[in-house]
Amino acid sequence: MLLAIEQGNTNTLFAVHDGADWIAQWRTATESSRTADEYAVWLTQLLSMRGLELGALDSCIISSVVPQSIFNLRNLSRRYLNVEPLVIGENVELGIPVRIAKPSEAGADRLVNAVGAHLAYPGDLIVIDSGTATTFDVVAADGAFEGGIIAPGVNLSLQALHEAAAMLPRIAIQRPPTVIGKDTVTNMQSGVFWGYIALIEGLVARIKAEWGKPMTVIGTGGVVSLFEGATDSIDRFDPDLTIRGLLEIRRRNPHIGRT
Repeated sequence: MLLAIEQGNTNTLFAVHDGADWIAQWRTATESSRTADEYAVWLTQLLSMRGLELGALDSCIISSVVPQSIFNLRNLSRRYLNVEPLVIGENVELGIPVRIAKPSEAGADRLVNAVGAHLAYPGDLIVIDSGTATTFDVVAADGAFEGGIIAPGVNLSLQALHEAAAMLPRIAIQRPPTVIGKDTVTNMQSGVFWGYIALIEGLVARIKAEWGKPMTVIGTGGVVSLFEGATDSIDRFDPDLTIRGLLEIRRRNPHIGRT
């Protein structure tokens, strides 16, 4: 069975694939100082709740945008799974061209998303992934990662408002009842929610105009699902895009990291 680890700046996803289906998924807060032993204790407990054990995992793939965490995640695989993990950006072949000035600068998550999107959708694509940052990635019809846009994420914007303005409270992002807010909270909610809708619609329109060909827009990530039904600029919402990409990359590298 495969252990897929997808680590963002805020959360880390651990998912188990049995060769046919994803049978378990868990999220934990990203902490760069967490050791391999701490991960193993946490993961062992969760696996046992599903009737599984670490010894059943015979393959591991890691995608991380937190370089200081990779050492501990790699040791988790080596020490407790007894396998050398595949690490995006280090020892794997993606199977897609990376057409940017410095391919080494492309985030692991963005490359994995490009693989997952091209696998599921034909033609030229825009992949919007909203987490700590909101990224807009252009994926060509041949699967190539062509670059894109990085903007602050929704929760980062809310945090900045709260921390920089003494009178503004910490709030949760949600769709307000009206665009024009009637109190401080709905003013903030409207600014962030409809502001990000405008961001998405404006940037998608500019990308399509510059690209010059029809494009399908895919939304992924936990935050972007909040915008479903609020804009026509996103054609499909696909929460499994990243783990689909990780599974495909694992299949494209069959001789690395097996027991």
